Amino acid sequence: MTTHRLISVVIPVFDERDSLEELAAELLPVMESLGPPYEVIFVDDGSRDGGDAVMADLARRHEHVRVVCLRSNFGKGAALTAGFREARGDVVITIDADLQDDPAEIPRLLEALDEGADLVSGWKQKRNDPMNKTVPSRIFNGVARKASGVELHDLNCGFKAYRADVVRALAIPGEMYRFIPVIAASEGFRVTEVPVNHRARRHGKSKYGFERYVRGLLDLITISFVGRYRHRPMHFFGGFGLLLFLAGVAISIYLTIVKILGEAIGGRPLLILGVLLIVVGIQLFTIGLVSELIQRGRMRSEDDEAASRIERVIGG
Repeated sequence: MTTHRLISVVIPVFDERDSLEELAAELLPVMESLGPPYEVIFVDDGSRDGGDAVMADLARRHEHVRVVCLRSNFGKGAALTAGFREARGDVVITIDADLQDDPAEIPRLLEALDEGADLVSGWKQKRNDPMNKTVPSRIFNGVARKASGVELHDLNCGFKAYRADVVRALAIPGEMYRFIPVIAASEGFRVTEVPVNHRARRHGKSKYGFERYVRGLLDLITISFVGRYRHRPMHFFGGFGLLLFLAGVAISIYLTIVKILGEAIGGRPLLILGVLLIVVGIQLFTIGLVSELIQRGRMRSEDDEAASRIERVIGG
């Protein structure tokens, strides 16, 4: 396996107090076996169960551990963005704090990176969850594969390995963290997956319900659109706007000729349609121009937002 200069492990945490010591006891020996230097970054996403104290204690006891504390519960996407911003590594590993991901699988993710991938996603091939989670997840992943064109079996898996240039390039608004591989693939990065050991939850309960899949499908529509037009929104809005505008102009020309020929057009629905198409076409064209401006400033503003959410960093 290729020796990496620095490996960063980013762990988003929300109310997982009982899992943290066990996770550290499993994770740190794995990282030591890979050979320092490495860093483990716990991102406290506004935990309310006292987990912040456990993470702070881990940072005091282990020189390679840092804790990034967010001011409130902003969600997993915001926690990952903050962790990516603080990560110093050439390689970044993300792993959930609930102990369902097995840290012993990290070397396999790194091997896949060494083979040429830019992003390696874990695949929970044998998932140890109840059917009310596994069945909706399989349906969701099947739909996501068809819609996005990214052939991964498990987009929801939080166990991933990234090259540093991938996380620097990613923007993860809201709950779009589920689609990080799709976003990365749309940016031209090489994405693959590796089957990983998945374990039953030992402590607490899942923070996600069925509604995550409803929101996920809505996000999928957004991602599918953004993946195709994120760098050229004018091609989408401007194209439709121009088409509608020209249709409206054609209708107006036709009605003008009819009027010249002596027919009344004031009460014809076609007149309203022609005016409406022209107005909507101009609006869509304008939206395209504004979207181009927004797209150019998006990356900068999201980095500033991630920085503003961090309250303090402990250790390191």
